[in-house]
Amino acid sequence: MNLIGADPATEAADRRLAAEDSIVSRYARMAHEFEKRPVDRALRALDLVISAVALAVAAPLLALCALAVRASGRPVLYRGERVGRAGRIFMMYKFRTLRPGAEQRLGRRLGGELDQLTASEMTRVGRRLRAAKLDELPQLYNVLRGDMSLVGPRPIRPAFFLDLCYGIPAYWQRLVVRPGITGLAQLRLSREMTWAEKLVHDLEFIADRSVRLYLTILAQTLGLVLGRLARPRPYV
Repeated sequence: MNLIGADPATEAADRRLAAEDSIVSRYARMAHEFEKRPVDRALRALDLVISAVALAVAAPLLALCALAVRASGRPVLYRGERVGRAGRIFMMYKFRTLRPGAEQRLGRRLGGELDQLTASEMTRVGRRLRAAKLDELPQLYNVLRGDMSLVGPRPIRPAFFLDLCYGIPAYWQRLVVRPGITGLAQLRLSREMTWAEKLVHDLEFIADRSVRLYLTILAQTLGLVLGRLARPRPYV
């Protein structure tokens, strides 16, 4: 029974928030209890060395990208909450590619509808940065901080994560490793593929992760990015 003067809508929202907190906490515990491997330390060491060198080498390119974004307005960087390893929420950085306030207008949409609305929100500079994957460069800082890895499942917004966990029970297993800048799903699949199809490749990496696989994915990603820089194409 509701208390006198209580708002049923507010009570329902409170119950949903409590349920979501419980789900996130449970998944975080499950991820912590999942098997840890000696190779994880080696991969973290590679993350630190490669991301530090990449930031130093790419500094002029980072500066050019920042100037291009600044010419289209502020802010230069997009900051968004993402779900990290074991459910920890962190702030992810990218060069801004959408108009200010776009994330609020996009809401909790998924799939094709999200892609269409995202394309309509994109700036001219943002479209070029996304086509060449240069908007992801600031995430090298996230790698240095320990929020992300160079290779792993792509980080996801908290609201999306909860929705997907309801529909795909195995989705929580992405929390076993740090999210990555690139991964098997990004190399193998198109944007039209479903979340469940992408999850299959994310879980393949988690199960088979090794130094060799990590370096192979990085090499293929570098080849893809260099190819796009040489032959830029519009972001779709």
